Amino acid sequence: MKRLVAAAVAAVLVLFAAGFAALWFSDDVQDAMLRRVVQSNMAFNDAVLDPEALHVVLCGTGSPMPDPDRAQSCAIVYAGEHVFVVDAGLGGWDRLAAFGLPVGNITGVLITHFHSDHISGLPDIALNSWASGRREALALYGPPGVETVAAGFDLAYSLDDGYRIAHHGPDFFSEEGANFRPITVDVPDRDTGVTVFEDAGVKVTAFRVSHEPVEPAYGFRIDYKGRSVVFSGDTKEDRNVATFGAGADVIVHEALAAHMVDLLGEGLAARGDRRSKVMYDIQDYHATPVQAAKVANEAGTKLLVYTHVVPRLPNALAERVFLRGVSDIRKRGVMIGYDGLYLRLPAGSEKIETIDLR
Repeated sequence: MKRLVAAAVAAVLVLFAAGFAALWFSDDVQDAMLRRVVQSNMAFNDAVLDPEALHVVLCGTGSPMPDPDRAQSCAIVYAGEHVFVVDAGLGGWDRLAAFGLPVGNITGVLITHFHSDHISGLPDIALNSWASGRREALALYGPPGVETVAAGFDLAYSLDDGYRIAHHGPDFFSEEGANFRPITVDVPDRDTGVTVFEDAGVKVTAFRVSHEPVEPAYGFRIDYKGRSVVFSGDTKEDRNVATFGAGADVIVHEALAAHMVDLLGEGLAARGDRRSKVMYDIQDYHATPVQAAKVANEAGTKLLVYTHVVPRLPNALAERVFLRGVSDIRKRGVMIGYDGLYLRLPAGSEKIETIDLR
């Protein structure tokens, strides 16, 4: 019996060695293996193109604070013929690519405000949607000042754009597609919601939120086939999110756990790090998880998803501390968002499907 086992083990080792040798030394075997890997990684996630649902994917749920698990602010919404990116922070494109999401038909980018973590990823999204087939200038919908952002990126990347057009040709990279097209959204006061876009059953509404000294800062609501999602943008607790989010299926709301950020501030101060001031300053223009839960309750929304998560939540214990007190306010319909969270909202239904694209 021992001889049979030894012989079987020897045979397995010989086969393994032979397979390893073939892979290591044969160009043909290596190429065949790589070809299979490439093909498996090239599949598009075309489920988001189903016109009979509103599709929401979070491609960045972090903040300016370093977090290896979260890109900066970014979401993408697929609604029939139209696709909107909501904010475009650094790393958002990397997530979109990793999830295999189609981006060649982006209708526009909805910018809530101009903090760096909401616009720093714009060049990557612009380049890759351009390469994927977008031929018109990329529309940027945002508060007054969006024209400055567009002009700045156009200037900064003008040499790069010229190189790519010269290399690949204008039939592939259209000259117009290299540009940003700013569309200034003027919301005159807190009581007014402004229709930013309306076509083919899709309606986008902008409203004011409180993120002073950032002024103005906006939230956005997207409605399609009886389903709706609201993005708070960066804001402290603000009833406007509830007012304009009334009856929405989903509110994607920023959240900063002040009791945790206090500890970060104390730690930085103890070592003489001047950034401790930032930890204390940022608390007056962000909402806590509990405050966001109150807003969602007032709006009557089915699902509250936290984004722009501060601070980093590296484990289950940190998540529990982040959510401290939330269950006292809102018993169900709450989740901490993550990069790769896909929400599918079928038309003619109240169902919200949650899918993990990671």
